[in-house]
Amino acid sequence: MSGTRIMRLTPALVAHCHRKVETNADQSKYDYYTDADYDRAIEYVLGGRPAGALWLFAYGSLIWKPEFEALETRRATAQGWHRAFSLLIHNYRGSPEQPGYMMCLDRGGSCEGVAMRFGEDDLRKNLVTLLFREIGSDEALESVRWIDVATSEGPLQALAFYADANELDNYVADRPPAEVAKGLARACGHWGSGADYLYNTVSHLEALGIQDDYLWTLQELVAREIEAL
Repeated sequence: MSGTRIMRLTPALVAHCHRKVETNADQSKYDYYTDADYDRAIEYVLGGRPAGALWLFAYGSLIWKPEFEALETRRATAQGWHRAFSLLIHNYRGSPEQPGYMMCLDRGGSCEGVAMRFGEDDLRKNLVTLLFREIGSDEALESVRWIDVATSEGPLQALAFYADANELDNYVADRPPAEVAKGLARACGHWGSGADYLYNTVSHLEALGIQDDYLWTLQELVAREIEAL
C-alpha cells in the first residue's frame, strides 16, 4: 500500500495568492440569465433525466463545496472524459487584469470523481442552487450533460457541469500545463484564488484516494510559480 503523497502546493503558498477583489461589474456575456431563464433551464435538465434516482458527478469544487446535502455518495469513474482547465475566466477566481482558468470535463481518457445522490423532496430547490452557481447562459447550459459513470455498485447516469464546453468562446482544449499554472498562480477574484481552487481539489481527491496525474503536475508547477513570485 503506497503512502500518502505530500503536495508541493501548501496552504502557506496558497495564502500568498489571496487578495481582496471586488465583484467584477462587467460580467461575462455568458452571465445574462434571469429567474425565468433558470426555470427554463431546470425543465431542460429534467427533460433528459434518466429513470431512477438523480445523481450528480462531481469532479472539482462540487466535491468539496457541493451546495446541497447528498443522500449518498460513491466513488465513480467517467470513461471518455478527463479534467482540464479549459475555460479562461475574468471573474469569480480571476479578473480582467489577471484572468484565471476554470476546470471542465473534456472528451477522452477517464476521470475519477464522486457521484452524489439528490433527495427527491428538495430536488428542484437544490437544482436551482446548482444551476445558479454554475451557469448563466444558454451556451453554458449546452455543457450540462447526463454522462455514464461506473461505480462499485453498478453503472449510473449522472449530471455533469461543463462537460465539453466548446460552445463558449473562452474555451480552448489542451491548454499547456505551464500556461495554466502561470494563470492559477496569479489569478484571484471575489470567490478566491486559482491556487486555492487547485489546492482544495487536489487535497480532497487525495483524501478520497483518487490520484489525478494532470492535477498533481499542475500543483507542482503552481507551487514553483508562487515561489518564484
